[in-house]
Amino acid sequence: MVATEELKAVLGRASCAPRALSPADMAFLLALESPEDESALFAAAYALKVGCCGKGVAVRGLVEAGNVCAKDCLYCGIRRSNRSVERYSLAADEIVAAAAEAKSLGYASLVIQSGEVEGDAHARFIEDILRRIAPLDLGVTLSLGEQTEDVYARWRAAGATRYLLRIETSNPALYARIHPADCSWERRLECLRALRRTGYQVGTGVMIGLPGQTLDDLAADIRFFGEMDVDMIGMGPYIPHPDTPLGKAAPAMADERRLALGLRMIAVARLHLHDVNIAAATALQALAADGRERGILAGANVLMPNVTDPKYRSRYRLYANKPCLNETAALCRGCLDRRLASIGEHLLYGRRGDSPHYHRRTEND
Repeated sequence: MVATEELKAVLGRASCAPRALSPADMAFLLALESPEDESALFAAAYALKVGCCGKGVAVRGLVEAGNVCAKDCLYCGIRRSNRSVERYSLAADEIVAAAAEAKSLGYASLVIQSGEVEGDAHARFIEDILRRIAPLDLGVTLSLGEQTEDVYARWRAAGATRYLLRIETSNPALYARIHPADCSWERRLECLRALRRTGYQVGTGVMIGLPGQTLDDLAADIRFFGEMDVDMIGMGPYIPHPDTPLGKAAPAMADERRLALGLRMIAVARLHLHDVNIAAATALQALAADGRERGILAGANVLMPNVTDPKYRSRYRLYANKPCLNETAALCRGCLDRRLASIGEHLLYGRRGDSPHYHRRTEND
């Protein structure tokens, strides 16, 4: 009964005001395991999601623009050194066509994601695409990795409104263990600051269940989101890829345990930060057929159905067991409609779903 009373007190405190959880509170909530305690945690987080972001789920059509990547991260299936990957880069016309299809499906927002590539030619390529899709009047999120502040500013001026750059872990030592020496945690952090300076709705996120990661690390990740004052969070369970050094070296956490920890991270992030956008990542569905719906019920409020041509999807595998490789965009939409209806939710067609936190923090600028 002591734990139950403690849980009630922590959830009550978190529900009353943002940023009210201490590091110990977060670690306590992340460690919950009994079905009754998890149900209470998820119910409190979902109630906050409805109160801060409304009923309904924001939707972004996801375009996987290419799997060419200059980085060699030890966990990623499209890492530079993976010779088993058939590389591709969508032509500008293909990206514009995918954006138009997203618009036709009622999606008012788009995510353009790819491997990390730098250089002026790539910067101009993305700039051109943004100007070409501007007449569609879509909210555009970019997830294109580390760039210079000048490039971020150019893309913002060309029409991008949001940027997702995952830090992967807020622990620099853990970051160093899962990246090669030419990857810098400090540069990643500075890129997030540059995105803030250039006026984006800024998003970041982490992998959950990394080898050597502790609950204190995950609690620190949530504190990091608050300290950086981010507008969006895109995080999900770490799922090993068999063609990566980390996937080969580390024993995998059981799927159900990884899923449960991922859901608790969504819930605790919602309880601590209140009005940020939180995505129910596709990785949740890779671990359980209803993983994304469970993410919504744990406090997430964004989904990103894939609008990439199915002929490319199998080549963009960041982790193993990626779902929905052969579904068309129209089939994905119909499936999501049915799945969300089953939990009393719905997609917010025709609405950009901007971060409420972004509007609150900028309203006095």
